[in-house]
Amino acid sequence: MAHRVVIADPLSEEGLSPLIEARDVEVIILDEVQPEAMSAVLAEARALIVRSRTKVTKDLLQKMPRLQVIGRAGVGIDNIDVEQATARGIIVLNAPDGNTIAASEHTMAMMLALIRHIPFAHQTVKSGGWQREHFIGIQLAGKTLGIVGLGRIGQEVAKRARAFEMQIIAYDPFLTEERARALHIEKVSLSGLYARADLITLHTPLTAETRGLINRHALMQMKDGVRIINCARGGIIDEEALLEALESGKVAGAALDVFSEEPPQNRALIEHPRLVVTPHLGASTVEAQTLVARDVALEVLHVLRDEPFQNSVNFPSLPKDMLERLKDDLALAEWLGRLAAQLARSAPKELSIQYAGAYRREDQAALSRALVMSVLREQLDVHVNFVNAFYLAKERALTIQEETSSKSEGFERKITVRLSCEEGASITLSGTVLNGLGPRLVRIDDNIVDWAPTPYTLYVHHHDRPGVIGRVGTMLGEHGINIATMQVGRRGEGGAAIMLIAVDERPGEDVLSALTTLPEIEHVQLLKEK
Repeated sequence: MAHRVVIADPLSEEGLSPLIEARDVEVIILDEVQPEAMSAVLAEARALIVRSRTKVTKDLLQKMPRLQVIGRAGVGIDNIDVEQATARGIIVLNAPDGNTIAASEHTMAMMLALIRHIPFAHQTVKSGGWQREHFIGIQLAGKTLGIVGLGRIGQEVAKRARAFEMQIIAYDPFLTEERARALHIEKVSLSGLYARADLITLHTPLTAETRGLINRHALMQMKDGVRIINCARGGIIDEEALLEALESGKVAGAALDVFSEEPPQNRALIEHPRLVVTPHLGASTVEAQTLVARDVALEVLHVLRDEPFQNSVNFPSLPKDMLERLKDDLALAEWLGRLAAQLARSAPKELSIQYAGAYRREDQAALSRALVMSVLREQLDVHVNFVNAFYLAKERALTIQEETSSKSEGFERKITVRLSCEEGASITLSGTVLNGLGPRLVRIDDNIVDWAPTPYTLYVHHHDRPGVIGRVGTMLGEHGINIATMQVGRRGEGGAAIMLIAVDERPGEDVLSALTTLPEIEHVQLLKEK
């Protein structure tokens, strides 16, 4: 019986040719299906391919009980409920490489349109005008371009900007000095970028950390007359704050291809005379559409034929028996990597992984990939998976060392991770799997703990003093934050100590700031564990 593949959005027929020509595949174009036949078509689908138009929600997934794989012809997966797909055992794939050139070229087009007032000058001439004096622009040569996010697209933009004789600075938490030098780019802090850049272009993914990144506070730190380009993801810019900055003249102009809501509803912003807009055209070239369609078609075909695949955003490409046997250990490895990357708080240079106890050699290889993958996922604006994790680590000059040890400290098996950073700082974590109870964190540096994953964990560095625990609890209570569980670790009486505090809801920045006002507190961090 042929595998049914449903194409939900318009895609290049040339790009889809691997599926169309496959004898074991039945391709159905959803736009050609009659309404009365829709339910039956969806019910038998094994694969669903979308672009950005179709929203793959929980309700839609419930109508597709036989679905094995969702393919996104493009990079962003904001329109797919990945959590629900994962819960249902559905693999989610994307095509991260096909639109890189198109997106970087569109960024440069928007940059040039912005600085030379091309859209407005064009419309003036079309309307019979010839007011050249109204459209005096600036040139790119000699200007400083600040790139926020130096993934594939950010690097391609840098390459093109260099041809325009621009000075390039970049902020990327995962960018090492060594990698920056290789790219001929100056690595700076985010505040340093704001202070120096004449133009700022955004190339980060949309995450909880980057949503609203360009807000009122960020805009105030920027140079007067800065120009901002966003061809990445809607929501990175606080659009109300941008409008205020345009009206005040703080921002000389902006160019947006993406918006927090699409189509955008903020007419005051859209109609602003110093704003250049396009309707999410970053990947809209003939070449890019063909490439992303072909990439995702081939990946979907591999999944349906039970062949190795590369661009999964939620499932590792591992044998089913190994996945079942290592399910909890893989979860532990990903968790340790995620925590280490967050606690390091700067660009890592070396990742050391030690396995102790009953781990096979092939187990270690899979677990190391999971660890590296989760470390990289904390900062990169590309979808890191089991296949490309080591490649991307090498690309980012992250050294990986693996070793085995006979000392498991009484545990059946134990993983120890040490992440060393450029500035000389490091973090060491140890974890294990307790049968029937899942992953456990058992050591943070020299502090012995027993901690399970929780949605919201506060990590607190403090001085071991009488009453500090009570003051922390009181302050959380005053902010309406309930403590679910708590642990304290210390190296010695009266010295440095840590707290791990599980809370019932995500604390805001005001809560973290309030805690740091306590004299015994050195550092407070919200750990993202899911």
